Amino acid sequence: MKLLIIRHGDPDYINDSLTEKGRREAEYLSEMLCRQLSGEVHFYMSPYGRAQDTAAVTLRKLGRTAETLPWLREFDVFIDRPDDTTRKRIPWDWLPQDWTQDPRFYREDLWAENELMAAGKVGEEYRKVTEKLDALLAKHGYRREGRLYRAERPNHDTIVMFCHFGVGSVLLSHLWGVSPMPVWHGFCAQASSVTTLVTEERREGIASFRMLSFGDISHLYVHDEEPSFAARFCECYGDDTRHD
Repeated sequence: MKLLIIRHGDPDYINDSLTEKGRREAEYLSEMLCRQLSGEVHFYMSPYGRAQDTAAVTLRKLGRTAETLPWLREFDVFIDRPDDTTRKRIPWDWLPQDWTQDPRFYREDLWAENELMAAGKVGEEYRKVTEKLDALLAKHGYRREGRLYRAERPNHDTIVMFCHFGVGSVLLSHLWGVSPMPVWHGFCAQASSVTTLVTEERREGIASFRMLSFGDISHLYVHDEEPSFAARFCECYGDDTRHD
């Protein structure tokens, strides 16, 4: 089975939609997906407008619909971040000098015990999302057993999820059995990017998910479309880009 985790196009967060650039990105993404998708394909999407608007272009061209899954919304539970207690923040945007000081963040079994994460019940939300993911995979023939999946009905189907960076990283960390913190902070899925995983069943009935590509934006490059800076921060402190 193949799993595509697709981040929405360049976002208009105020209106929960796409910018004009984001709409171009969704169009170019749809061109690639329409060429590459074949066989049995199942579409799912976040309830948020920016993900639905991204999916809509591909779905319209293919004459398909997608099931909206509430748990594919952005992972937007909130915490008090150490450097700024004046307002609540998403749990996956910490300054590097803060989160790297807690060794628990590198542990799959301990990261949610950080006091700020625990106060925000982030671990509980993580478990809710990953349990829903496992239920979906079981529906499609792969049932989780420990850290692997039992291939009850092995297949070559494709599952396409139009969602968000934060929740996409949650899904990846669960599939790999690692803490989400290094994934949230060490990877950057740019707008309209595609992350592809496939099952590997090297012994009959035992499957794991392996990533073929992360954050592919080749559909933008073929149109000479500059990637969006959304989700990134300044490369050098003196740059005239995002610091926070």
